[in-house]
Amino acid sequence: MTKTISRIGAAAVLAIGMLAGNAFANEEGNLQQSGARLDDRASLQRGAMLYMNYCSGCHSLKYLRYSRMAEDLGLSEDEVMQNLNLSGAKFGETIGTAMTPEQAQPAFGKMPPDLSLIARVRGNDWIYTYLKSFYLDESRPVGWNNTLFPNVSMPNPLWELQGLQHAEMGKADAAGEAHVERLKLTQPGAQDAAAFDQSVRDITAFLEYAGEPASLKRQGMGVWVVLFLAAFTLLAYMLKKEYWRDVH
Repeated sequence: MTKTISRIGAAAVLAIGMLAGNAFANEEGNLQQSGARLDDRASLQRGAMLYMNYCSGCHSLKYLRYSRMAEDLGLSEDEVMQNLNLSGAKFGETIGTAMTPEQAQPAFGKMPPDLSLIARVRGNDWIYTYLKSFYLDESRPVGWNNTLFPNVSMPNPLWELQGLQHAEMGKADAAGEAHVERLKLTQPGAQDAAAFDQSVRDITAFLEYAGEPASLKRQGMGVWVVLFLAAFTLLAYMLKKEYWRDVH
């Protein structure tokens, strides 16, 4: 009896694991490649500007300081304080949001999450796809929905740039529920498709940087480490030849 229960339990765990794996695979299969690059400083600077203008009103970056961002992205203190600091914080303070919990409660039901580590948790491709997957949905309290994150409780922060998308529904499944088949742009935004893709790519790159600012310096150090190893290998080879020159 015990063996039978153990087998049933193992089978249940395996089934759950397979279902979770399939769900993860389906989500991964729907992701678009972001093409975000940390070695593109201009992209990071644009991403910082876009993030501060369209995202920082609700979401903080509590593990990143304005001063560190300025140093890493090649920006002066004046540029940061005049163009990127919208919360009134000091230059050496972390990047917060002007929204208070009292303001967030009636609008979203809770305080929007901090996005310092979103790229490390979700990945670049997820962020890129998510920001492009909003569509108008009058059945939702916020008026928006998202194909990658169904029933999301936030509006599209980039709708002015992207324009307005509507969902075209496919055939209903056995349960009588129809799913989004494709998204159609019904009202153009301030940017065309290529320019909007680049804007989302810039934001994605900036959030990747925000998740681990040291990665910029680590990439620069990697070049010197490779050069050191190459020089050390050459010296070791020459030393070996010298030691074994008289050995027959």
